[in-house]
Amino acid sequence: MKPRVQNRPIARARRRNPLSNAQLAELLALESEKESHFVAKAFRKASRLAFTWPEEVTAILIEDRSLTELPGIGPYLARRIQEWIETPPDLPAAPQIRRNFLTMTEAKQIIAQKSAWARRYKGDLQMHTVWSDGSATIMEMAEAAITRGYEYIGITDHSKGLKIAGGIDEQTLRAQSKEIDNVNAKLSRAGKRIQVLRSIELNLNPQGAGDMESSALAELDLVVGSFHSALRKKEDQTQRYLAALRNPTVDILGHPRGRIYNYRVGLEADWARVFAVAAAEDKAVEIDSYADRQDLDVDLLKLARRAGVRIAIDTDAHHPHQLDFAILGLAAALRARIPAERIVNFMTADELIQWVTARRARVAAAELRAV
Repeated sequence: MKPRVQNRPIARARRRNPLSNAQLAELLALESEKESHFVAKAFRKASRLAFTWPEEVTAILIEDRSLTELPGIGPYLARRIQEWIETPPDLPAAPQIRRNFLTMTEAKQIIAQKSAWARRYKGDLQMHTVWSDGSATIMEMAEAAITRGYEYIGITDHSKGLKIAGGIDEQTLRAQSKEIDNVNAKLSRAGKRIQVLRSIELNLNPQGAGDMESSALAELDLVVGSFHSALRKKEDQTQRYLAALRNPTVDILGHPRGRIYNYRVGLEADWARVFAVAAAEDKAVEIDSYADRQDLDVDLLKLARRAGVRIAIDTDAHHPHQLDFAILGLAAALRARIPAERIVNFMTADELIQWVTARRARVAAAELRAV
């Protein structure tokens, strides 16, 4: 257990506009740039974790509780945060690499205004298990989803080209599908109403091509296609996205920009054009709700709304507790005023499969006509 740090007077924590967790995340990030290696690492880690803190720091201080309750906060960082709360420093605008990220506390406030809307969320369509770089089994992820009232989940372990993340090949993918069938059968016998969908996070190269045989992908319920390489390009990447969206095997374009908080800005493109093509191809673009990613962000989601494109809200979870990140994507979609009918996770399992099946049938028909 972490040692308790005695709070000093916190009159300023009760002020009308106290420092928010998002502002504290920026202060922690700025401080990391001034410190030596090990201390800098602690500040960077705390800055990242600030987006997942379940309560506002000022609320904890007002209740005379220790900030060491929070992930990533030890006695030294707790004292620094208290100093900032008591005497708020000037805070410049966050740089692009740290801009437009919601905290869990902000997301909860947004969702609280339309809780019925958020309850329409029926399932998470991107998560990882021990089959690639996740830490839980398929059954453990399914059980975590059941506790959240989900009707379905998509298991999207990495494909073979991403060796660093334990990507799986076609043979292993088919073996995983058999395990998914067994999990579904076991859950059904136990009276659990959830469907585990066979899926994958297909690794896309910069030309938009995947790394798995199309025949293996055709056996899946759903394919999420994502870029994992050449993600620091500064020049316009519109053609990369158009190629990916025109890849007939891809149903959902995962974490489109490839941004990561305080690590990578992500790619740039003519997003209005990208979203227009996604809508024309009847593909979905994803809000990867993982706290570090939040990709797409609210600004891009507003462009997506105008294009009429489908939106998937997923967590990219690598552990059962990370399924909680769905609230970040839901809040972003709500803030961007994405219509409920455009969110694929609001579909029933049957409607979701019908969408994918119909889209694939149109692609097959078009290929036949082209012969």
